[in-house]
Amino acid sequence: MMMHHTLAHLRSLRLDGLAGALEEQLTQPGLANLSFEERLTILVDREVHHRNERKLIRLLKNARLKYGQATLEDLDSRAGRGIDRSQVMSLALGNWVSAGHCILITGQTGVGKSWLACALAQYACRRGHSALYQRVPRLPEELRIRHGSGAFGKWLLQLAKTDVVILDDWGMGAIDSMTRSDLLEVIDDRASRKATIITSQLPIEHWHAWIGDATMADAMLDRLMQHHHRITLTGDSLRSKRAQTAQAGEGTSAAMAANAATGVEG
Repeated sequence: MMMHHTLAHLRSLRLDGLAGALEEQLTQPGLANLSFEERLTILVDREVHHRNERKLIRLLKNARLKYGQATLEDLDSRAGRGIDRSQVMSLALGNWVSAGHCILITGQTGVGKSWLACALAQYACRRGHSALYQRVPRLPEELRIRHGSGAFGKWLLQLAKTDVVILDDWGMGAIDSMTRSDLLEVIDDRASRKATIITSQLPIEHWHAWIGDATMADAMLDRLMQHHHRITLTGDSLRSKRAQTAQAGEGTSAAMAANAATGVEG
């Protein structure tokens, strides 16, 4: 009875990991041979692990990553893709987030720029950092709504506090004066303080022309280039390869179904 009360108190205090570990200990007679300190260590470790898991779930939910399942462990570093796995892992394990560095990922459409950006942000979340994914082509409409509702200041403050911000599809489509000005505010808030990942089909040497206003382009690029890492992806579109693989699979399935219907074995 006493233990039931203890478990209830632990859960009322939101110590669910510790409560679950204690219940497991009660069903494992062998643990009685452990000392009090050893059993307590196991309980506390479980609570820490439980809290870290909950924090990670919350961070990933708030990040709203385009590819939520992207992980660096699944990084495709085959020859021809322009990816040095050791370089990427060294970067991920380094202090680029806390140092407020920029990662600039460029390459043709479909080569995996957005996926890699999400994998880097996901790994940052696993290390306890906050992240947020944002597609640049959608910014003009979203910014108009925020300015109209008076929510722009709050959004800008949220971005300034976020450890890693992904600006995906930078340079895709025209940019108006309001979006240009707001982007400068975002980048200025983050320069050398918070980490930013930018993906773009547009080569970096063409970014100045895309931004348009020479003075603002100089200011924006000066801040982005202070401390940055470049990754240039190459090779064929992964989307095309996936589509071809899917079509081949469908063709094989259709042939097998036809053979089955006619009694012919493959």
